[in-house]
Amino acid sequence: MSTVFPGRLRARDIDRAETATVLDGAYAEGQLGAAEYHDRIAQARAAKTLGELSELVADLQTPDARRVRAGRGAAAAATASGYPPGTRARTADRDAAGAVLSRAFGEGQLAEDEYRVRAELLADAVTLDDLAELTADLQGARPAPVPPPARSGGQGRYFAVIGAAALAVAFGTFALVQREAEPAPAVPPVAAAPEPAAPMSYAALNEVEPLVIPTPDLVTEAGLAHFVDHYRTEFGDTVADEITLFPAHARVTRALPGQPNRKVTYTYTGGFHQDSDPTTRSVDTPTVDLAAVDTAAIGAAAGTAAATARVPDGVVSMIELDVQSSDPLEGRPAVSIHVGNTFDESGWFVLSPAGEVLRVWPFDG
Repeated sequence: MSTVFPGRLRARDIDRAETATVLDGAYAEGQLGAAEYHDRIAQARAAKTLGELSELVADLQTPDARRVRAGRGAAAAATASGYPPGTRARTADRDAAGAVLSRAFGEGQLAEDEYRVRAELLADAVTLDDLAELTADLQGARPAPVPPPARSGGQGRYFAVIGAAALAVAFGTFALVQREAEPAPAVPPVAAAPEPAAPMSYAALNEVEPLVIPTPDLVTEAGLAHFVDHYRTEFGDTVADEITLFPAHARVTRALPGQPNRKVTYTYTGGFHQDSDPTTRSVDTPTVDLAAVDTAAIGAAAGTAAATARVPDGVVSMIELDVQSSDPLEGRPAVSIHVGNTFDESGWFVLSPAGEVLRVWPFDG
């Protein structure tokens, strides 16, 4: 009887979907750029065997990667995080390394020119080994490894419409738990009156329905205009390194106001919430300007996105605004619209800020 090696076993649809989920997470964590992410997604969709799928995630940080690689006896020495040095670095890993460099500069371990050189190299770091080399000769704690979040199997990035709604519920639940955990605020004394009203109990206060101000779907014309207006009010300008809009929330990375060598990431859910402490940023990082975006034209393109990307019954799951990093659009500010449906069929296209379609990657099924 012939033996079939595990890597040559035929892949099922669920195997392809689970691989897509891992790639989704790696893209969101900064392990993969947009072009490479879409290339791997296309390869996952066309993969015939488990071996082909395994190759697509072999260099990524995943919840089970350390256990699996340890069992196989990885040849390369593991880093402090437990991964081989050639493993892809996440945004969180780069931010942690940037914090080490900033502290070393502040302590006098690095001269200003040395710090600037390493900060520029940090922006281009791809693997954990790249980051380790930048901090290996510095005193102090190394970047603390942050375990990747656990991900369940299932559908890929283009279930983001459902995922965004779940995230919105999660934010609401978190706020409610925090509110219930905090002690009741001190109530100032009520001025004397002829017939003072009976004070409302804390329990009664909790029964008052909260005022909910709805946020429009951010991947529509109304949502885009709403976001731009709130962004300008919050920061006093319309400039960012990159912006990703989902139906119910958005993520923004931009320079810290008044400090072009520091960057901060925010989550927007009707208001802007800082996600982390400031980290190193190259002062010549390319930026996009929301003021140059024709929200009506982009909104109209989003309305016909399913036809443009050739995705049957597709809906817009994500809109990205950034400066393109791959040919033939390298260096150009652009808007990317991603479309998907419940069958995990997906496509995307890139427009100029004025709404001109520059390139289309349609669903090829």
